[in-house]
Amino acid sequence: MSTVTVNVSFPKQLLRMMDAVAKREARSRSELLRAAVRAYVERRQRWDHLLTFWRGEARRTGMKPEDIDTLIAKSRRTQTSLS
Repeated sequence: MSTVTVNVSFPKQLLRMMDAVAKREARSRSELLRAAVRAYVERRQRWDHLLTFWRGEARRTGMKPEDIDTLIAKSRRTQTSLS
């Protein structure tokens, strides 16, 4: 896999924190940033997939945004009563 160098600016405090983590994990800054971006992108893709699925379910069942709060409250009441 070929790589491309990019320039990124960080506040000094964040850079110090990043360097501390990289040192603790025996990684370079680049390795740490690649892992962080990879984790973010994967998490974002999972969320996009879930949102797409649930939007389709809402459309299929005719659910409206205001129904969400009602369903959450009902679920919480059910869980509380089971405790």
